[in-house]
Amino acid sequence: MKKMLLLLSVAAGFMVCSGVNAAPYTLNVNSALTADDPLFKGLNQFKAEVERRSAGQIEVKLFPSSQLGPDEDVLEQARSGAGVAVVVDGGRMAPFVKEFGILGAPYVANNFEEMRKVVTSPLFETWVKKLRDTSGHQVFSFNWYQGARHVLTNKPVKVPADLAGVRMRTPGAPVWLETVRGLGATPTPMPWAEVYSALQMKAIDAAEAQDPATYGQRLYEVIKYITKTGHIQLITGLVGSKIWFDKLPPNLQVIIREEALKAGDTGSKATIDSLMNFEKLMTEKGVTISEVDIKPFVASTAFVYEKLGYTDLRKQVNAILGR
Repeated sequence: MKKMLLLLSVAAGFMVCSGVNAAPYTLNVNSALTADDPLFKGLNQFKAEVERRSAGQIEVKLFPSSQLGPDEDVLEQARSGAGVAVVVDGGRMAPFVKEFGILGAPYVANNFEEMRKVVTSPLFETWVKKLRDTSGHQVFSFNWYQGARHVLTNKPVKVPADLAGVRMRTPGAPVWLETVRGLGATPTPMPWAEVYSALQMKAIDAAEAQDPATYGQRLYEVIKYITKTGHIQLITGLVGSKIWFDKLPPNLQVIIREEALKAGDTGSKATIDSLMNFEKLMTEKGVTISEVDIKPFVASTAFVYEKLGYTDLRKQVNAILGR
């Protein structure tokens, strides 16, 4: 009898360790953001609500600070069918479907409300379908707003000419590279996690980012000035695998997309509500934050649309925005 009980105990332990009681579906969500970034309020909501509404059929695991690797690596994992998703900008999706790149184009919109109109429009859903068909990625939602991106330097900046010869970090997507070039600087692609040390060691002279990310990465320790160019309204998406998504029952697919949209709005509101406080905190740390006439920067980056073939697409976006 003792032997029988021992065998049953071992078998039960093996079943638990083997994941017999685990959720049928697991989604690992990667983000370059730190866990205290306001956008994480949305990710935490997404996890909680998906798990609740799916009655535990989907387990969502969150990985801040790029714990699963660079965005590009996670996107490749998603293409192969892995249960992963990543918070990612349109520029990084443009190599798969060109239209996504316009979401990161300079001065395409003025605020979150305008960006949200674009990424919840019928036009945007045609891009989502095209992405599924061409790359194997599935957009869950694309309304995750991280704020306006500004110029971070160690010298004052008022006009594009002030950035001549300045090596400025940027993501490697063409729309980002050309935008930074239009701002007047020399674009220098590198992973976000390396920016602090690169500024500290003077491998680069400047960066451009939104306030929550600037503060979260402690860049206020290695820069002196933030010039509020607002050249990009950074809207990002929660993007996963078409193969993984299509394996879900239809009711779970609906839950994923509905909750991603709701959570994106929650995270975006938290971001917007945080911006003034981040500026206050960085000012207290000794950073000079300056308003600037953006007209020269709007003019100097205008070529990006024609160079990247977005002229007609911008007209379609302007129509959505009632311009």
